[in-house]
Amino acid sequence: MLIWLWLSAFVIVVDQITKRVVDTSMQLHQSIELAPFFQLTYLRNQGAAFSFLSGAGGWQRWFFIILAVVASAFITVWLRKLDPRQHREAMAWALVLGGALGNLIDRILYGYVIDFLDVYYGDWHWPAFNVADSAITVGVALLLLDSFKPNRPPESA
Repeated sequence: MLIWLWLSAFVIVVDQITKRVVDTSMQLHQSIELAPFFQLTYLRNQGAAFSFLSGAGGWQRWFFIILAVVASAFITVWLRKLDPRQHREAMAWALVLGGALGNLIDRILYGYVIDFLDVYYGDWHWPAFNVADSAITVGVALLLLDSFKPNRPPESA
């Protein structure tokens, strides 16, 4: 099932391109409204999801780098062991892997992750995110949905 690594690579490329465009064309904290509920806002997140541990003093960079490397290795091994009929699960893990590696690249290169997708209502803002975060979220959602499907007995040869 390693054939699904193309999807991981696609996520990484799109994630890195969009982050570079934001980094080179916007000022930090600048916002560009695209719809009454959505804007691009250039932010730098030193923490994890929802800026968790963003103000922890620097050690969190290495913690999240190690966590991403370990998780990526685990996901790759898991993908390799999947049955070829488990396409949805493989696609989901490939999305999670691509997202994890996309954010890992930022942490290694800059010490923070570039976030820029900002969904809001009035003064309430969902924490800003990026393409990698979106891929992880979609991948986890697919894994959750897949877990509710009844197990089918293996087809006999």
